[in-house]
Amino acid sequence: MERGFLVPCYSPVPIAFERGEGAWLFDRSGKRYLDAVGGLAVCVLGHAHPRVTEAIRDQALRLVHTSNLYHIPLQAELGRRLCSLAGMERAFFCNSGAEANEAAIKIARRHAVERGVASPCIVVAEGAFHGRTLGALSATGSESMRCGFGPMLPGFVQVPYGEAEAIARLDRPDVAAVLLEPIQGEQGVRVPVPGYLREVRRLCDERGWLLLLDEVQTGMCRTGRWFAHRYEHVFPDVMTVAKGLANGIPIGACLARGAAATVLGPGSHGSTFGGNPLAARVALEVLDVLEEERLDERAAVLGQDLLEALRSGLDGVSGVCDVRGRGLMIGIALDWKCRELMQRALARGLLINVAAGHVVRLLPPLILSDEQARRLASDVCALIRDGRDA
Repeated sequence: MERGFLVPCYSPVPIAFERGEGAWLFDRSGKRYLDAVGGLAVCVLGHAHPRVTEAIRDQALRLVHTSNLYHIPLQAELGRRLCSLAGMERAFFCNSGAEANEAAIKIARRHAVERGVASPCIVVAEGAFHGRTLGALSATGSESMRCGFGPMLPGFVQVPYGEAEAIARLDRPDVAAVLLEPIQGEQGVRVPVPGYLREVRRLCDERGWLLLLDEVQTGMCRTGRWFAHRYEHVFPDVMTVAKGLANGIPIGACLARGAAATVLGPGSHGSTFGGNPLAARVALEVLDVLEEERLDERAAVLGQDLLEALRSGLDGVSGVCDVRGRGLMIGIALDWKCRELMQRALARGLLINVAAGHVVRLLPPLILSDEQARRLASDVCALIRDGRDA
């Protein structure tokens, strides 16, 4: 396929899609594929959802963009809805998860500076992924992603993921906040031990730090709760969301509460496109569908069924190290590099993703049917059983 005029940042699987319908995608020949990638956790309602489609059409006929020079009632309503769902107080809208994390970093730094910390630092986790803008990349724990783009921004200190005691051992007065993913997606769906986030929350409260949670991939009912940190019954000071928020229309949000909600004022931050009428209208429709159809509960039940089917089907299979996840965010860790499985899956009419080089990652739409889930489990098990020896 011709890509000569594109910057070669990607190595796409050699296939292009013409249309989608629910959990299915169709290529140019009309062949259909069960989508277990969901646009990388974006298409929570699948493809061509009628209510999302109608919201896009209706709003496009009315008004797409004005900029934040003017009041945007739909944005204000979206902020109210998200804050109500998340237990937060204020929302800043942007276009992506990386931008939302940039806003979170700026909030943490200004909050610390206003409290007399001249050069604040943020604690981040090894293996983290927070985005590819320079600030978010500096907080990211992947050396391969950072290579060639240095020097990174100062003000970040890495600790092992999932080890609250590593954070407790930090003895430095410049710490402003801790930034974590409740589940590390790009590292292959790494789920921390129970109690980890609760202990980090306790440490932050004890030491006057902010807790920033990156729910860009784990939010919007993906893990069987509206936000993955709800499994630990904790509340962050700042939380970022994006991906599934508008089912493919670009939007991100940085939500804050308490003192963190008041540090940004006029002129301190901004976004030309953030929260424009089109994106806000579609996001509101997505929230309506997620709530009305109780897709958080659906993801929890279907995800558990899928995990059990995968564990049963892969029990005793050589090279399978772990089958893990929450809700419809699942990783199958193998002891071999398995990127070629994405290509082999195409022959079965299946779309999967590989994270960290050796983890088959499944992020299907939350509207997946029981029958589609059974097919997904069966095909993935067969693919892995056959894959190593192929």
